[in-house]
Amino acid sequence: MAKLAEKIILIIILLSIPAFAQDKVTLTLEESIQTGLQNSRRINSSKMKIQSADAKVREINSSRLPSLSLNATYTRLSNIDPFSISTPFGDFDLTQNINNNYNFKLSLQQPIFTGFKLKSAYDIAEYNSMAVKEEYSQTEQALILDIKTAYWNLYKANKIKKVVDENVEQIKAHVKDAENLFNQGLATNSDLLKVKVQLAEAQLRQIDAQNAVKLAMTNLCNIIELSLTTEIEVSENLPKGTNEIDSLDALKTMAWNNRPELKAMSYRVKASETGIDLAQSGWFPQIYLVGNYNYSNPNNRYFPVEQKFKDSWDVSVSLSFDLWNWNKTGNQTTQAEADFEQAKDGYKILKDAVTLQVTQNYLNLEQAKEKLVVSQTSVEQAEENYRVASELFKQGLMTNSDLLDVEVALLQTKTNNVQTIVDYEIAKANLERATGEKTL
Repeated sequence: MAKLAEKIILIIILLSIPAFAQDKVTLTLEESIQTGLQNSRRINSSKMKIQSADAKVREINSSRLPSLSLNATYTRLSNIDPFSISTPFGDFDLTQNINNNYNFKLSLQQPIFTGFKLKSAYDIAEYNSMAVKEEYSQTEQALILDIKTAYWNLYKANKIKKVVDENVEQIKAHVKDAENLFNQGLATNSDLLKVKVQLAEAQLRQIDAQNAVKLAMTNLCNIIELSLTTEIEVSENLPKGTNEIDSLDALKTMAWNNRPELKAMSYRVKASETGIDLAQSGWFPQIYLVGNYNYSNPNNRYFPVEQKFKDSWDVSVSLSFDLWNWNKTGNQTTQAEADFEQAKDGYKILKDAVTLQVTQNYLNLEQAKEKLVVSQTSVEQAEENYRVASELFKQGLMTNSDLLDVEVALLQTKTNNVQTIVDYEIAKANLERATGEKTL
C-alpha cells in the first residue's frame, strides 16, 4: 500500500508540472506581438465591427433586388341577409352568405427607379465598410505600439536590475577592502561606515529594481492578455548600432499614404459626399414594379362568389412622388452638405495632426540616436575609470570617498545607458506607428 501511495503522489506531481510551467514563458518581441494580436479583445471587437459593416452592405444591396413576400389571412364575417332580387317568378339570391374567408397572397416587388436613393445608400455603406477595415488596421497598429512599449520597458527594468545587482556586488567587494584596510590601520571607522551606508542604499535600490521588474512584467501580461501571474523572460538581442532615418519630408509623405486613420477618414468624406445624393433622391419619383398572386376562398374576382379556393394574379407599376413636403428634401440636402464640409475639415485637421506627430517622433528619434552614441562611450569610460580607481584604492592610493563617487558614477552611467537604449527603441516604434509602417 505504501508503494502504491508513493506512485500516486509521484503521478500527481508529474501531472502538475506542466501547469506550473505554463506560468513562465520566454518571449521575443515578435512573439509578444503575435500573442497580443491573437488574444486581444480590442482586435476581436474591431473584427466584429467589420462583420457588422459588411452585413450592412449586403442588407442595403438586398433592397435593390426583387423581394418576395407571403401573406396569409383568415377573416370571420357576421351573418347578413344575402343580396337578392324579386321577380314574378320568385325571389333569387345573387350572393352567398360566406362567413369564413381565407386568403393567401404572394407578392413580388422590384424597384425600377428610386432617384438613385438605393445606389447612394449602397455606396455609403460600402465606404463605411472600407473605413471600418482601416480602423481595424489602426487598432492593430496601436496595439503593436503598446506591446512594443511594454516589452522594452520590461527589458529596461531587467537591465537596470542587473546593473543595480552588479553595483551591490561591487560595493560588497568595496566593504571587504575597506574592512581589510581598517584592520591594517589604513582606514578609519568613518570610512568603513560610509561604505556600509552606501551598501544599504544600493540594496534599497535593488528592492526598487525588483519591484519595477514585477510591475513592468504585469503590464506586459495585461496588454498581451496573459495571466497576470505569468513570468515573462524577454529574449531580445538588440542590433548593434542604429538605423538610418529617412528624411522628414519622406516620412511625412509615407504617413499621408499609409496611416489607416487618414484612409478611414477619406472614406468617411466620400460617404458624406454621397449622402448629398441620397438626400436629393427625394426630388425624384419612386417607381416600383409589383406582382401579386392570390389564392382565396372566396375569390371576389369571380362571379358569382363561391365558397371555394380560386387563384388570380395581377401586375402593376406604382409611382409615388412628393409634390409638396414643406421643403423636407431641401433641408435634408442642406444637412448632408454641411456634414460633407465637416468631414472635409475633419480630414484636414487629422492630416495636420499626423504631420505634427511624425515631426515630433522624428525629432525624438534623432535625439535618442545621438544620446545613444554618447551613452555607449560614457559607459566604456566609466568602466575603465572604476577599474583604475578600484586598483588604486586597494593599494591605498585613493580615498574611500573618491571610490564611492566613482561607483555612483558608474551606476548612473550604466543606468542612463539602459534608458537611452530603450528610449531609442521606443522612439523608433513611435515613428513607425506615426508613419503607418506595418512592421513587427
